[in-house]
Formats: sequence, structure tokens, C-alpha cells
Amino acid sequence: MSGVLRLVLPKGSLEAATLQLFEEADLPVRRSSSVDYSATVADPRISDVKILRPQEIPRYVARGLFDLGITGRDWIEETASDVVSLGELHYSKATARPVNVVLAVGADSMVEKVEDLPPGARVHTEYPELTRRYLARHGVDAEITLSYGATEAKVPDIADAVVEITETGRALRAAGLRIVDTVLVSYTELVANPAAHARSEKRQAMEDILTLLQGTLEARGKVLVKLNVSGADLEAVIAVLPAMRAPTVSELFGGGGYAVETVVPKAEINTLIPALRAGGATDIIELPLSKIVH
Repeated sequence: MSGVLRLVLPKGSLEAATLQLFEEADLPVRRSSSVDYSATVADPRISDVKILRPQEIPRYVARGLFDLGITGRDWIEETASDVVSLGELHYSKATARPVNVVLAVGADSMVEKVEDLPPGARVHTEYPELTRRYLARHGVDAEITLSYGATEAKVPDIADAVVEITETGRALRAAGLRIVDTVLVSYTELVANPAAHARSEKRQAMEDILTLLQGTLEARGKVLVKLNVSGADLEAVIAVLPAMRAPTVSELFGGGGYAVETVVPKAEINTLIPALRAGGATDIIELPLSKIVH
């Protein structure tokens, strides 16, 4: 296998988080400068890399210009692109939460649900096609206008409502808006060209990349804990341990007790270690994790 995949990664708000994910997955993206659109990944499954706007990526992958790409479900739906979704990647520009595409109005608006929008309501959005289909499903006849940014600032003078993205809703509330409905819950996804995905060699390479990326995301915020414990204290220590399924317990050579290991949330480790020691655990080791593959 040598350079079978042409890969496209998102530029803009997802760029830094995506490059960090690839770095952590041992697939570092290298380019001559931070503004270069061409890059390389030193992996035999990837032939070349481009970094382009996520809005364009679904269309380019659907057309076969790239075999594999990372973009958001919002742009897949907006462009109605024919791509194969290999799986969700639970990260966004700041958190592991999805991005919500929402319908929002002014805080003092009389609109309580989408059907309350009056005929001819001015709706501004970066997602005109997605918005058009959404409003049509609800029987709303609105004037939809493409917004090139600062969408939330257009209510009420320029727009009666907006369809906008948010992770937490804080920015919308700060702009004096109120969320009426969620149009779409959008995770970042790894998508493939259908013809490329149908080829066994490319499909295997795609699945390999997905495994590495999802395994890296699964390991985030978790650590491996290893410890020793006597037989008399084993049950008490096991009761303290959170575990992904069940902790691994092995008898020590010579029957002098047990070795226990399990994966736990990093956020709990500072309270867990004293509790383990109090329960009789010794030789406690905390180890970082790079990937968890189920």
C-alpha cells in the first residue's frame, strides 16, 4: 500500500483542532507555513493533503477530487452532497460537543415555535438550502437570505429570525437572541467518495484512518491506573475503581497479592488515588493514554 488516499482537511474554525487530532493520532500534518493549502502526512496510506474550507469539502469529495475528507454534518446537509459517512469524530473547535444549527429570534419576539413565523418573514443564514428545506417541512413561507457573517447581529433591523450555529448558545444570548428550535445537530464527520469507498484497498485505508482518529478521541481525558493490592483488600479496592468494563486483575508471582489495572477519567484521578491508597492499594501508577480502540 503506497499513498492510496487523497485527503482534504478543514480550514478555518476547525483547523487547529483537526491538526491537533492528527498530531495526537501519530498522523502529523506537515506544511511549509500556516497559510499553505497543501500539506503532507508521513503515512503510506495518504498520498497528498489539501486544507480547504469545510463548506466546500463535501462537494469536492462527492465529485472525486478527494477520496477522504473531514467536514461537518451541517455542510453535508447544506450541499446535499453524495458522500459516504464513515463515522462521527466527536470534536469541534473548542469542545467535544456537537455544533447545533438553530433557529433564533429576538428575545422579545412573539415567535415561540417555527410555525409562528409570519408569511414573508426575513430569515438570514449561512445555510440557505438547509434552511429552505427545514422551513418547507414546517409549512413556513419565508424570505431566506444568505448571510456572510455576523448573522446574529441582523435581528431585528435586517432579519426577523436567523438560522445559525452554536455550541453552547451563549453567543446568541449575548446578542439578545432566543433559540426557538434546533434545525440540525452536527458532529464533525469523516466522509468518503462513494466510488473510492467501493474499492477494497481504499476502503481498508479509510477504515484504518478512522480507527486511529476515533481511538485518539476515545483516549482523551482518560488515564491508565495500575496498582498492587493484597488479597484481603482486593474487594475494597475494586469497589473504589471506575472501569470501562471491568478492571483487569492478575495474581502476582508467588501469590503475594494482585496487580490491578483499569482506565479511568483523568478528571477523577486526584480523588481516586488517595481513595485507592486508603483502601489498601500500593505501588499506584498513573499512565497517559494515546489511543483506545474497542
